[in-house]
Amino acid sequence: QVQLVESGGGLVQAGGSLRLSCAVSRLPFSIAAMGWFRQASGKEREFVAAISWRGDSTYYADSVKGRLSISRDDAKNMVFLQMNSLKLEDTAVYYCAAVRVVGRNWYRSSSYDYWGQGTQVTVSS
Repeated sequence: QVQLVESGGGLVQAGGSLRLSCAVSRLPFSIAAMGWFRQASGKEREFVAAISWRGDSTYYADSVKGRLSISRDDAKNMVFLQMNSLKLEDTAVYYCAAVRVVGRNWYRSSSYDYWGQGTQVTVSS
């Protein structure tokens, strides 16, 4: 079973930056893509960003384009989410996820097969 472990969350002032990390272990034969989702209190989980396992394609929610950036380190089996110019509305639990099958809709949480436990990001004014 693939294990995903997030880290790097915390409390930051609006306009500040954080870098989330996701360590991936026990990889199956293939993973098609990695994604970041978030869930604010009382709201549904929403897509933030995704990256193909080869790292040649990235996708972002409109609300985070230009501020958040997804990347991966092949050698370390890690995925990152660099978050800049943070806003109050970015406050949420952030989840790392992996999808096995090519061709699924990476914007949808139901496409993902493995999930981390989440890390809290709180943006204060």
